[in-house]
Amino acid sequence: MVGALWQGIRGNDRSDGGYDRVLLTLILTLAMIGLVMVSSASLAEAESLKGDPYFFVKRHLAFLSMAMVILVITINIPMSFWQQHSGKLLALGLLLLVAVLIGGRTVNGATRWLSVGPLNLQVAEVAKFTLFLYLASYLVRRHQEVREELKGFLKPFAALGVYALFILGQPDLGTVVVMFVTVMGMLFLAGAKLRDFFALCLLGVGLVVLLIASAPYRLRRVTSFWDPWADPFGAGYQLTQSLMAYGRGDWLGQGLGNSIQKLEYLPEAHTDFIFAVLGEELGFIGVSCVLLLELWLALRALKIGNLALKNNQAFSGYFAYGIGIWFSFQTAVNVGASVGLLPTKGLTLPMVSYGGSSLWVMTVAAAILLRVDYERRLQQDSSPEVSNEST
Repeated sequence: MVGALWQGIRGNDRSDGGYDRVLLTLILTLAMIGLVMVSSASLAEAESLKGDPYFFVKRHLAFLSMAMVILVITINIPMSFWQQHSGKLLALGLLLLVAVLIGGRTVNGATRWLSVGPLNLQVAEVAKFTLFLYLASYLVRRHQEVREELKGFLKPFAALGVYALFILGQPDLGTVVVMFVTVMGMLFLAGAKLRDFFALCLLGVGLVVLLIASAPYRLRRVTSFWDPWADPFGAGYQLTQSLMAYGRGDWLGQGLGNSIQKLEYLPEAHTDFIFAVLGEELGFIGVSCVLLLELWLALRALKIGNLALKNNQAFSGYFAYGIGIWFSFQTAVNVGASVGLLPTKGLTLPMVSYGGSSLWVMTVAAAILLRVDYERRLQQDSSPEVSNEST
């Protein structure tokens, strides 16, 4: 399937109507790194929980197979479809958020998953996608209002506020923070006034502080993040184990498969803290390579968005901007939490961590980047012909 797609891909930055080979290579490389690291990090926990060391590996392979199907399907959906149905998809995201609070599955005190047959859908991942999609459509329709009037700048935060209300009920502050930062970034790139931008940034920071202070478990996370060694077997346990993994990794790592922390010392080793296992096994060099790949993917998204805007494809450009900000900030939060720069938030590392919902939604987003670039090339190829016909 991927081979067939690859055969249809031509060039990198040439306007020949082909897909972006560099972008597809980045997507597949990160996915393969994720498969290798999930395989390494999950063996001990799978043996302990399921009696099968390859349980999570098999599931992740199934998730990746489905992701490839999603990639091929999504890449053939025109951007006009997403723009036309952005409002309906926003409503669908809200319905899913309501449904998960009514009949969702609770794990470790958080109700974030809807059971769909044998699968568990983390609806917050879908909600992020639908919100950014709707905002891209809004920026096209209300671009002048966003740039010139305060109400145009504030309206998107009504949708964000409703989404945030239900997501905080799960509870999931990390997703709300990612949404807020991405929305702010998209509005900034759309030309919102700096005065409004900075005022809302201050308000957002104040609200996050209030939310942290109002929930004892969030406050414990923050205080343990400041000094995890003060309670290394309690609130600071996860972070101290993660830091020990990085410390053992040194420059070149202990070698693939040789992590000690993954042997049930580090909780969530194959999901939220997979980067710590990567650091222990592949060292600073491995960590740097993966971070560079994630950065390259985010910068590629921003470049695609910029080129689409220059080509008068505003919806595609703004949505590509949103995807680039989303991927980069979520990577920063995931890595920052595992190295002790940020409080633990429970966010996945894009295209790498274990989990079907995150992988599938981000695959849709990555495929849309390919589609945005593809449509831009097509339009550039056809524009000389259009101008010739008009003359």
